Amino acid sequence: MTELTRRLADRIGRDFPPGTAEQVRGYLEGLTAGDCGGQDGERVQAAVVLFSRGQWERFLDMLEQLEVDWRDVLVAGGLAHEDWPQVLDRELDQRQGRQEA
Repeated sequence: MTELTRRLADRIGRDFPPGTAEQVRGYLEGLTAGDCGGQDGERVQAAVVLFSRGQWERFLDMLEQLEVDWRDVLVAGGLAHEDWPQVLDRELDQRQGRQEA
């Protein structure tokens, strides 16, 4: 099981409706290191969330893709390149939404 970071859990809560957000969290916490291809768990989980854009069907599509190839999930979520730590920080920064509001 891969525990969610607080910042990713918060992003899920912002992107998805309450009931759906709980389901998303549950699915992502159920992922194993093997599901994530040995990559940073938050990176893979976040790629799924970022691609989903708060849409349940897109989320399910990414979970299916994760079963095929975790690398495609990183590409789809925008976290495949060397700058992924900076992109992840930018996307999960709680202050970002408040600055744009």
